[in-house]
Amino acid sequence: MLRCELERFIEEDVGWAGELFDIVDGECIGVVYAGQEGVVAGLEEAHEVFEYFGLDVELLVVDGSSVREGDALMRVRGSASSLLRAERLALNFIGRMSGIATMTRRCVDALRQAGSRVRVACTRKTTPGFRKFEKRAVVLGGGDAHRFDLSDAIMLKDNHLKLITIEEGVRRARALAGVMRKVEVEVESIEDAVRAARAGADVIMFDNMSPEQIQKGVHTLQRLGLRDGVLLEASGGITCENITSYAHIGLDFVSVGQIVHSAPFFDVRLEVV
Repeated sequence: MLRCELERFIEEDVGWAGELFDIVDGECIGVVYAGQEGVVAGLEEAHEVFEYFGLDVELLVVDGSSVREGDALMRVRGSASSLLRAERLALNFIGRMSGIATMTRRCVDALRQAGSRVRVACTRKTTPGFRKFEKRAVVLGGGDAHRFDLSDAIMLKDNHLKLITIEEGVRRARALAGVMRKVEVEVESIEDAVRAARAGADVIMFDNMSPEQIQKGVHTLQRLGLRDGVLLEASGGITCENITSYAHIGLDFVSVGQIVHSAPFFDVRLEVV
C-alpha cells in the first residue's frame, strides 16, 4: 500500500500519543493464528504494518491460501511495545480481507460444484477509503473485481434510463468510452435487453430479475442472433445461498454485493509466545 495510506491507518489506530502508554519493554515473538477455516487474505498488508514498526516478519502461508482453525499464519519478532502497538491494525486487515475472500470462495465453489463456469464479481458497494483492499480480497478468493471506479467502464443504470433512452444512452456512452472501455446497460425486462443489444452494448446486466426471466431473456437474444459479442450479467438479490440458481441459465458472470458488504470478520488472533 502507499506509505501515506499506511500512516493514515496507523494514525487512526494509534493516535497522537499512543507511544506514551507503552508499559512493556524488551523483545518478544508473536504468532498470528487462524481462528477458523477459510481463505486467508490481508497478510501482505499486515506484513507492511508490522515492518513499519521495525518488526521482523516471517509469512508462514501466502494470501489466497485455504487454512484451517489453528493454523499459524505469520511469526513476528522484535520490540514488545511495537508489536502490541501494531497488533490490532494488522489483525484488522487480515480479519476484514479474509472474511471477504472466504465468502467469495464459498460462492465460487458453489458454482464450480454445480458444474458452472459463471464468474463471481463484486460491486462498488464497498467501504470508503478501503475499496482497493476489499477488491483485492475478492480476487484472492477467486472472484472478479468488476469496476474499480466509474472510470473503468460506462454503465447506464435505471436512473440514467429515466432521463434518456437506451439507444441514445449507448450512443453517447460509446462516443465517450473510446476503444478501451466497455459500455454496460442495466435492464429490468427482456424487451430492454433486446434494445440494449441492438444498440451495441458490450455488457447487459439483468437487474433484479428471476433466474427464469433471465433464461427467457438469454433465449430471446439467441433466437434474434444478438447473443454473440455481448457479455451477460445478473445482479440484485444474489447470495451464496441462491447463487446456484444462476449457474446454468446462460450468463457470463454474476455480481454479488454480499461478498463485500455482508462478509463477517474472519477470526484471527496474535499470541505472544
